[in-house]
Amino acid sequence: MIIVRIFKSFILQIIGKPIYLHIRPNGLHMGRVIGMAALKVASIWRYPVKSMMGEELNACEVTEKGLLGDRAYGVIDNETGKLANAKNPKKWPNMFRYRAHFIEPPEKGAAIPPVRITLPDGRSMVSTDGEKNEMLSNSLKRNVHLSTVSSSDVQFEGYIPEEIEELDNKGTVFTRTSPKDTFFDIDMVHIVTTSTINYVRNLAPDSRIEPRRFRPNLIIEVPDTEAFIENEWVGKTLTIGDVQLKISQETKRCIMTTLAQGDLPKDPNVLRTIVRKNAGSFGVYASVVKPGKVNVGDQVEIE
Repeated sequence: MIIVRIFKSFILQIIGKPIYLHIRPNGLHMGRVIGMAALKVASIWRYPVKSMMGEELNACEVTEKGLLGDRAYGVIDNETGKLANAKNPKKWPNMFRYRAHFIEPPEKGAAIPPVRITLPDGRSMVSTDGEKNEMLSNSLKRNVHLSTVSSSDVQFEGYIPEEIEELDNKGTVFTRTSPKDTFFDIDMVHIVTTSTINYVRNLAPDSRIEPRRFRPNLIIEVPDTEAFIENEWVGKTLTIGDVQLKISQETKRCIMTTLAQGDLPKDPNVLRTIVRKNAGSFGVYASVVKPGKVNVGDQVEIE
């Protein structure tokens, strides 16, 4: 700690600006903190079908299981019983070319409404269509069915890319189990900040660091700050209006951040930069302490 304080003092004398310091397993990490301004919700995202493109919202109900309707549907591989997941592009190479949106907005206390899925070739189907599973199977080139969340445990696979030298077990496939009664990876709400997005843009100027690469539910605007600020939020509670979210852990990133989607190219340097500069973390996961409604523009308090 003495070394950190001396180093901090030295930096302040050189550049005359406050410095954010954070100790990572791979060494001292710095970011620039320019001021302290009010935090607010910049963007809200929901993904009706696991691993497909989602929809941006102006407001959304938050339940104990996350944003209402988030990952309400998933594609199940009939051969393995596992959830189709873009984390394993060796098996599911084109998941990000599928788009999903609800026919009608989900309502609290009501059944989940049907979802419309647009296939890569431009055709679309609705989850109530009788031929939906055949269409999905033919398109994905695997025998699958569309499912809603059930009480049964569901597993998914992920591939560890060989291109990222710092990762362990490169070129292997792992298996994980989603939290009970969900199609989520780890926890109920996924959060990133403008601070981290802008900071990584500076760290990787040749890469397109866009929020959609990271598939967050909430993007929090943190003005005048450039750092992996969410690292310091673990264990704290975010209050957004009536909603309270307990930050459970940092989000360890995977191959999904490198995949092409829309006009974003495939780019392994996105994950490589995050691994080298922040031990693979970008954003945080949260559990829901108190449900309610979030709106774009709501102020965010941390305690």
